[in-house]
Amino acid sequence: MDELFPLFLKLAERQCLVVGGGTVAESKMQSLVRCGASVHVVAPEATPGIRGTADSGEIVWDARPFLPSDVDGVFLVVGATNSPELHQQIFRLCQDAGILCNMVDEPDRCDFYYPAVVRRGPLQVAISTGGHSPLLAQRLRHELEEQIAPEYGPWIEQIGRQRRELQRANISPENRRSILRDLSSEPSFAEFKSGQNYATSESKGKVYFVGAGPGDPDLLTRKAWNVLRSADVVLHDALVSSEVLSIAPAGAVVWDVGKRCGAKSITQQEIHALLIGYSSTAKTVVRLQGGDPLIFGRAGEEISALRDAGVDFEVIPGVTAASAAAASAQIALTDRRVASQLIFLSAHRREGEFERDLKSVSRTGATLVIYMPGRDYQRLGRALRDAGISAETPCLIVSQASSPGESIYHTDLASLADVPVSPTPALVIVGAVAAGANAERSTGDRVRRGLAFAGNRDKGV
Repeated sequence: MDELFPLFLKLAERQCLVVGGGTVAESKMQSLVRCGASVHVVAPEATPGIRGTADSGEIVWDARPFLPSDVDGVFLVVGATNSPELHQQIFRLCQDAGILCNMVDEPDRCDFYYPAVVRRGPLQVAISTGGHSPLLAQRLRHELEEQIAPEYGPWIEQIGRQRRELQRANISPENRRSILRDLSSEPSFAEFKSGQNYATSESKGKVYFVGAGPGDPDLLTRKAWNVLRSADVVLHDALVSSEVLSIAPAGAVVWDVGKRCGAKSITQQEIHALLIGYSSTAKTVVRLQGGDPLIFGRAGEEISALRDAGVDFEVIPGVTAASAAAASAQIALTDRRVASQLIFLSAHRREGEFERDLKSVSRTGATLVIYMPGRDYQRLGRALRDAGISAETPCLIVSQASSPGESIYHTDLASLADVPVSPTPALVIVGAVAAGANAERSTGDRVRRGLAFAGNRDKGV
């Protein structure tokens, strides 16, 4: 196959034909309308989207079969039907008339291919695999969308206005290029974003509570990723992974405000003061918390402090450790056959409070997920048995879920005290669903009874 020539076409006011009335034809029609083309759709039936666009006058739809005369005077044709025979007829007509043609999902009957496109205003990044793998092109597009911030659109429009002004100015071409090079630089973009934040917010800054997930940066939401990339200040918990922290800009102020058991650490009131103080001087303040910020964190107290201070804030949820641990162990946290309830508990409580919490737990076979189980598994097992949970109940201890050091240990409640203490962060899953991590696997698989699986494949816990 010959090499493709990448090209961006101006379609405004040009006559374009779409043959077909299904959902694929509708998407092709929409892409042509977006570019200002004069679109004619031919199909006996059409989707509500095509009919609605025709009713609004944006396109012309003829509710009939294709006719050879439909290609007369047309600049570009797209065929999106279920008929290879019709596509072959259209393709031959277009070849004879010198009309650009694309028969969907038929590379041999295409003069051009639809790329996967990242759009940021006038900025377009088009990705093509020459028709070999459209799904790969879509995956790469999603990755680029995470890397190219939405602010690029208005920034490039601003550069365009500045470029036109420079072209009118009486300066040398060398100086003009030097100025445009500076205007297109990363520092210039950072300065533009800073100005945008000031222009679009009544307050001086905004605090974002961002869920960092269990550690794997790929588990961050797209919104969390974008906010973290534009952060001016990051206040993070101790267990947020270095891979997630590396997403923050190099010039951001990064504070570890995590609380460590048995060590002197920052107080909650000091964290409130930092959030409020930085929001008055910085534009984007990120409170980065492991897992989901609304589960077993101090987000509730921090939200109250920000409300009292009149600081604007937003919560961006994350993947909580329970979900990541269950995914790694390949079990469901709820299963209509054995567990229709799911209860999250924290063992990191004052003496006697955790035991008191357990007494209110339902005896109907609910799955218990115990965050921050501590290092005294004997105390944990005794508390669970005292609460009426059978000693034969399956248990999973998942440490550092989704990270390279992940380990999963399968046991039962009676033997919980014999399990080696796992590195933090760890959690314990108690209930019938935990049996699935062992029962459906043969010896040598990643989760074993009485033997830990380590993420680096060559070390136990």
